[in-house]
Amino acid sequence: MFFEYPKLLWLMVVPALLVLHYIYLELAERHPHLRVSTAVPWLAKSTRFKGALRHIPFILRTVALCLIVAAIARPRSSEDMEKIDTEGIDIVLAMEVSTSMLARDLTPDRINASKDIAIEFISQRPSDRMGIVVFAGESFTQCPLTTDRATLINLMKEVQTDLIEDGTAIGNGLATAIARMKDSDAKSRVVILLTDGVNNRGEVSPQMAAEIAKTYGVRVYTIGVGKEGTAPYPVMTPWGVEVRNVQVEIDEKLLAEIAESTGGRYFRATDNTKLAEIYAEINKMEKAKTTVDSFPVYKELFGRYALMALIAILLELVFNWFVIRRFV
Repeated sequence: MFFEYPKLLWLMVVPALLVLHYIYLELAERHPHLRVSTAVPWLAKSTRFKGALRHIPFILRTVALCLIVAAIARPRSSEDMEKIDTEGIDIVLAMEVSTSMLARDLTPDRINASKDIAIEFISQRPSDRMGIVVFAGESFTQCPLTTDRATLINLMKEVQTDLIEDGTAIGNGLATAIARMKDSDAKSRVVILLTDGVNNRGEVSPQMAAEIAKTYGVRVYTIGVGKEGTAPYPVMTPWGVEVRNVQVEIDEKLLAEIAESTGGRYFRATDNTKLAEIYAEINKMEKAKTTVDSFPVYKELFGRYALMALIAILLELVFNWFVIRRFV
């Protein structure tokens, strides 16, 4: 707490002088003398209790005067507040949902492992706008750019392999993701493209989509998911579902070119741990810019002191009317 006009506190000298004067008068009355009343021959000595009561009005009046002086000196308190401005990043997660994502070289399979780790990534970036694009033989927007984490996570959980026509249209998936943020005002725009195959469908070639990304300043991180060699894959047969080992084919050269041409980076995820590490690394590389401004917030305490002064004056009046007249 501090006072806006501290020089006015010198007025505290006035109640101090009044106290000294009051003490002087009290000491002067203690000299031996005789009081004679026309009404009563002799006045009995006041009891110690009554003698103490007659000082209370003066004490209350002095306290009220001190509080009034403190109030006009304008007491204030201050507290430092922080305003945090976060410059978020626009991020679109483009995920392949072809039937090849059912391969079980990740636990429990590629699609569910990718969803779980993506959800964790979403939860770790509360200040960014994020969206979801899924692609197979074609592509569509599962969730537009939003800061609503609950909606993002719920829509990510609904991603599955039978949403659209089968196939791998990497160019279409990337182009759809770019379209979601081409009008964005964010200074940093990122696409995280996850696939497990080779481009074999789509109207937009991956190279053209990469050029579009470069034009709009969109950085693309590409992730190839799947083990080297073969991977267990569920196959429907007349006798039910059988798990067979199928060859893993990922166009790593194409994915690396897309990432390099847009200023991103290519990653290969061969298991759940590696995929989680990739998202963690991207999370570190794409940090939002945060600005912290500190400023004081003042609180006026004048009213508090004025109210206490008023209460002291009212107490003095009540004491004079109902106590002093009765007992002293």
